[in-house]
Amino acid sequence: MSIATQAATAATSPTTGSRSSGFGSDFNTFLTLLTTQLKNQDPTNAMDPQQMTAQLVQFAQVEQSITMNDNMTKLIGLQQAAQLTAAAPLMGKMVEVASDQLSLQDGTARLRLPAAGAAREVTITILDNLGRTLREETVALGPTATEWQWDGRDAMGRSLPDGAYSFVVAGRDADGTPQPVEVTVRARATAAERTSGPDGGELRLVLGGLTVGFDAVRSLDGGN
Repeated sequence: MSIATQAATAATSPTTGSRSSGFGSDFNTFLTLLTTQLKNQDPTNAMDPQQMTAQLVQFAQVEQSITMNDNMTKLIGLQQAAQLTAAAPLMGKMVEVASDQLSLQDGTARLRLPAAGAAREVTITILDNLGRTLREETVALGPTATEWQWDGRDAMGRSLPDGAYSFVVAGRDADGTPQPVEVTVRARATAAERTSGPDGGELRLVLGGLTVGFDAVRSLDGGN
């Protein structure tokens, strides 16, 4: 292994601490090794100047790569901060998202139901975290999309705490034949957060007790 390879390997090792500070330390190590090799080389078999130059170039390339990686890390950090800042105007606004859970906020949860098509009515079933039915309601679909609201009460009339609740929507035509329907969840944005991960994590939108990725957002109406 060449001197440059030994020093470069040490510079990029995770045990050396910071990559940039590690590089500075290992560059001095590289120079020490090179000087020692030159002092103790066999005069009849001196080190090839081209080989020494190649090792210097190799080490310089490693330095450039480390610097580029550090700059890229800083750039990603700035981009992530900018994304969180860009989400600020959504806070307190009503947004429409694709989700299999709805958000009960201040005792009310909302679904956007489609206009009547093949499906003429839907049965909405609210479930607890064990999959048990809390509330079930059948709603006729109208000529335009409508908003359905749940008052946060179960079948016995008991008020349930705010949070995320799973739901199932089953559509049927006039003859009672099952028909697919697509509904969306409407809720108020309360925060934005970034999950942890090796690639910087995912930016997510918090809607009370419900958290979704920004790719789940379908629309926003700006309503307070």
